[in-house]
Amino acid sequence: MKKEFQIISDLIENNTRVLDVGCGDGTLMKYLKDKKNVDTRGLEISKNNVQICISKGLTVIEGNAEKDLKQFPNSSFNYAILSQTLQAFYNPERVIDDLLNVAEKAIVTIPNFGFWKVRLDLLIKGTMPVTKNLPDEWYNTPNLHMCTLKDFFNFCSKKKIKLYRSLALHDKKISEISNFNLNLKNFSSELGIFLIEK
Repeated sequence: MKKEFQIISDLIENNTRVLDVGCGDGTLMKYLKDKKNVDTRGLEISKNNVQICISKGLTVIEGNAEKDLKQFPNSSFNYAILSQTLQAFYNPERVIDDLLNVAEKAIVTIPNFGFWKVRLDLLIKGTMPVTKNLPDEWYNTPNLHMCTLKDFFNFCSKKKIKLYRSLALHDKKISEISNFNLNLKNFSSELGIFLIEK
């Protein structure tokens, strides 16, 4: 189980309804269902991943979050999860708006393009970085909108979205992000995990 998924699980209360957007092979959904008695639903673009989820006994709909989140009634979930996919959308702002319509709270995780190794690759090598959390080359990456922890913080502030919890992950170590340490965490963390609410 990825450390990121354990952190997400800790942010979710037992006996709640959760929508996992871009649920992949359903690993996180299955974990939540088994460990926290959570009523999970998934939305996944890959037909192959949908079949894997269904074979695990999970309820998953094949669809594209940018178009299909609107199909869900407002406030039909307690939580919506968007794990490391925000940067791959054409219109991430609209996806966040839709997430916060279908769920009371959303958990968004983003790979941090402000991480020092990413900055160093650009500075020294002059090439787009390849790291554990950003494993693709520039020409085959699904990432359209590179975002740093600081970018996401500023986005939430500008859009008047409440940041309930802001966590930084580096080498399996979790720490809180605040206004006071934002620059440091933006430099030293590989991943940001945000619990947000409208």
